[in-house]
Amino acid sequence: MKKHLAVSAIDLGAESGRVSVGMFDGEHLDIDVVHRFSNSPLTLNSTLHWNTLSLYKDILTGLGKAGEVVPDLASTGVDTWGCDFGILDAHGNLLGVPVHYRDKRTDGLIDEVTKEIKRETIYHQSGIAFWPFNTLYQLRALAVQGSPLFIEGKTLLFTPDLLNFWLCGSRTTERSIASTSQALSVDKDEWLNDLLAALDIPPAILPEVVTSGTVLGSLRTDVAEETKLKSMKVIAPAEHDTASAVVATPLISPNAAYLSCGTWSLLGLEMTTPRATPEAMNAGFTNEKGACGTYRFLKNIMGLWLIQRTREVFSRKGEEYDYATLAFKASGAEPFQAWVDVNDDKFYAPSNMVEAAQEYCRETGQFVPNSVDDIMRVLLESLVFSYRNAIDQLEAIYGITIPALHITGGGSQNTALCQWTANALARPVIAGPVEGTALGNMLVQLMALGELKNLDECREVVRRSTGLTTYEPQDVNMWADAYMRYKTVVK
Repeated sequence: MKKHLAVSAIDLGAESGRVSVGMFDGEHLDIDVVHRFSNSPLTLNSTLHWNTLSLYKDILTGLGKAGEVVPDLASTGVDTWGCDFGILDAHGNLLGVPVHYRDKRTDGLIDEVTKEIKRETIYHQSGIAFWPFNTLYQLRALAVQGSPLFIEGKTLLFTPDLLNFWLCGSRTTERSIASTSQALSVDKDEWLNDLLAALDIPPAILPEVVTSGTVLGSLRTDVAEETKLKSMKVIAPAEHDTASAVVATPLISPNAAYLSCGTWSLLGLEMTTPRATPEAMNAGFTNEKGACGTYRFLKNIMGLWLIQRTREVFSRKGEEYDYATLAFKASGAEPFQAWVDVNDDKFYAPSNMVEAAQEYCRETGQFVPNSVDDIMRVLLESLVFSYRNAIDQLEAIYGITIPALHITGGGSQNTALCQWTANALARPVIAGPVEGTALGNMLVQLMALGELKNLDECREVVRRSTGLTTYEPQDVNMWADAYMRYKTVVK
């Protein structure tokens, strides 16, 4: 029997993080989460920051626990959300505290930038949709402020790259995380230096771009001693968490769509070439780069952020619900009473998500939900119909029929969300794996270590290693009628 090879994955999401160990026997990859921890941003001097040092401390704790489970771990890899970064000085010291992408420092900057440089030009060059959290606007905010970070700073490192630097000393970035910046060429793994210079952003601050599966180095001596992992390599997986999740999505056909469902819902197709056309731009699609030279032609949808923030509102009132209970309550509520545009700006960073949803319904002349059951029903149905709309747009842009939707991540555990999505799409929804991001992270490491050859082999491992649930559509006509009514409200 083949000897087991062990790798670990460091997977950070906007709400929590985890360190996992994966055991690979040549056919199956079994995952064990050895350390989970919260990710709690904090406000300093009216600016929203990530508590990056606390996250790094938890990573070291998790790697130490991983080493206790498997002392001879071969490698580890880091994946996180996109766009955010830290800046190092010439001596490798972190300057300032990394800022959270939901901070208000980028308010209005898309309009300001696109007055100077046409949207079509930026999109044609980068292939990336326009969101206020894009690194391009965060850097423009620093330029407008005359930030000393551009004077003292020598190297910008995106969140996973900064953690890699602390783990092994690497000062590079991987293509999937770099592409989220809107400052990387859509055609080449090269920075858009002319665009950066036109916005007073020093191009020299951006690091070298490497491909996913690059071996970045061995653990620093102090890290190896603390974690007792003295022979472990650090490998760049697909560092953007969605890119890792897509690696682990066992697509049933090239035209099948995927939905990485967590704080954000990322819904799209895996492609071998980008599509940076005016039609794609106007529909709000983005061309993010992925593992093995792929592109993720996808739409960013607000996602379970709506549920997370609603749960927080209930908690402040002394009502504690877990996510399963909230889904159950939504299932018992009256269907098709009202809907919201989940990507409306009022849902981006509201102080009270419940009031934001009620205000939207009131402004659009709809039923205004008040009970927990009704609020959750409105939000989940709105997410489901936003998925249907994105599927319709994908089919129109590419002239194809999408046979099924794969849902990975935490949302794949929400049975109401999965079943209602199947109903609204009138096609099957295949749910799983839940820990898709960590799986994809590990699979890229296994390719780097020579254990797997390509994405097809990776996905075969996923099929053999995880349980998938298929939801067949029900009550299709009823959901189709409701979708047409939704489109008269959400335009």
